[in-house]
Amino acid sequence: MAEQQKNTWKFGKRDIVFLAIIVAVVIALLLGTTERKTIAVPSDDVHRTATSKAACMACHDSAGVYPQPSTHTKMERCFLCHTQPKGWVGAPK
Repeated sequence: MAEQQKNTWKFGKRDIVFLAIIVAVVIALLLGTTERKTIAVPSDDVHRTATSKAACMACHDSAGVYPQPSTHTKMERCFLCHTQPKGWVGAPK
């Protein structure tokens, strides 16, 4: 009788590629689930009564006192990202 040779698993190039893909997917999922960090709206009289984009843009347009950065999104709803100040008079988020 001939001796039977055991087939052992060998770590190869395809295994490395597969593991790299798995690691990349896990990292992408972890980074994609982090909470977005935005600037909180100050809790003063001006910001508590701002309930529309027009009210926000009175100060935050390109010619305003505190203009938005050029990289800022052009969303129509400021409080979709920014948290409302305490005592805000608008509808809840």
